[in-house]
Amino acid sequence: MSAMTRHIRHAAVFCALLLVALLMNATRVQVFRAGAYEDNPANRREDIARYLQPRGDILVGGRPVTGSRDSGEQLRYERTYADGPLYAPVTGFASQLYGTSLLEHAEDGVLSGTDPMLAPFPLWNDFTRARNPGGDVVTTLHPGAQRAAFEGLRGRKGAVAAVEPSTGRILALVSAPSYDPQALSGNGAAAARSWARLNADADRPMLNRAVRRTYPPGSTFKVVTAAAALDAGVVTDLDAHTRSPDPYRLPGTTTSLRNESGGCEDASLREAFTWSCNTVFAKLGADVGVRDMAATARAFGFNDTRVRIPFAVARSTFDTSVDRAQLALSSIGQYNTRATPLQMAMVAAAVANGGQVRTPYLVERTKRAGGATLATAGSRPLRRAMHPSTAVHMRELMRDVVEKGTGRNAAIPGATVGGKTGTAQHGIGNEGTPYAWFVSWAQGENDVEPKVAVAVVVEDAAPDRGHITGGGVAAPVARAVMKAVLKSSAASGR
Repeated sequence: MSAMTRHIRHAAVFCALLLVALLMNATRVQVFRAGAYEDNPANRREDIARYLQPRGDILVGGRPVTGSRDSGEQLRYERTYADGPLYAPVTGFASQLYGTSLLEHAEDGVLSGTDPMLAPFPLWNDFTRARNPGGDVVTTLHPGAQRAAFEGLRGRKGAVAAVEPSTGRILALVSAPSYDPQALSGNGAAAARSWARLNADADRPMLNRAVRRTYPPGSTFKVVTAAAALDAGVVTDLDAHTRSPDPYRLPGTTTSLRNESGGCEDASLREAFTWSCNTVFAKLGADVGVRDMAATARAFGFNDTRVRIPFAVARSTFDTSVDRAQLALSSIGQYNTRATPLQMAMVAAAVANGGQVRTPYLVERTKRAGGATLATAGSRPLRRAMHPSTAVHMRELMRDVVEKGTGRNAAIPGATVGGKTGTAQHGIGNEGTPYAWFVSWAQGENDVEPKVAVAVVVEDAAPDRGHITGGGVAAPVARAVMKAVLKSSAASGR
């Protein structure tokens, strides 16, 4: 009897050891080796889990511009988009085949439900692999401004960026031509065909021109040059003669720079800014010098590689390793000077905001599916782009452009509007169709401060180079965007 008891005891111990070994192996697989199994290309459990529930939404003006559709397939929920082409430069796409982009990518943790902030018991979720319902992302976009920009660019190639000067809130972000991101949502042959077609399109509809492409800013950069000249004391009187010849010989060269219009010889800063005299501003940039020009450009946001809104923004550039001739050209927005439309909107915003620049942002807050706030944008960092007194002068100069200069098409009855036109040459021998630019800001008659700053660039304004001007093509688009913002501001009594 004792022998039988001993064998039973041994068997029980052995079974217990097997159970412990089994539990240890399960723990090793479930916890310590989980990452390796999850990263295995043959493992589809993560994909299945990812699309097993609806994705959270992106909201504009309090309404979702995204949704989810039950496909009834193994990867169950597909992304849907309301007004897809209108908001594609903001939302990007969420595709079962090609991943995510733009806001869908930057806020994927919240939207997909994997962000740790959404988990009430994070350690338990790690062990069970449970997924929380996706949260929502509330944007700063102004629906009216977004649509006005989109409609203004219809049939043209270009981009619009609009911001609220006092906060840095992005009110509009439009790129044209656009595309419908819903065409990429699924995992079938139709999505693959759409991907191939969009990538083969020479017009690059998936490129966000407002933040991911840089352009020569042309004469709109004269806002920066004028601010640098005033800050440096090179100009102290807006109406004093600048001793600028026409044509102007670039320093150290035999190359002469000319103007598109007359009356620029020895013009004052006010006259030169109103009529966009290249010769005056090229000379001013050379007189200010590389150090002070670069410092002012940097204060506006040029050469900053860290801008995220929350997705990355291409770096706008002002070359600091230039000779005086190259500096003169850089100071009129040529040579190596490049800028995104968002950067040029921030230039206009700095003038409107008394010389102060707020870091731009696109997400106002994120929230749980039930509505509780997860995180808010909060107050954005502030930096000084120019002296307050310089900003006062710059606002005066930009108002003159709209009231009696090249920017008359941006005027809004009852509002104070400042602007600057630009026509940027590009291509080999400047043979490419010039880009038409306009940057501006607007303040309603009952507003205590400017409510909106806008930058518009049109790439293919017309086949005739002689008829392409920022004032003729880009300014009406900016005007429509500013009117939309001022109208809602007046209606809400802000």
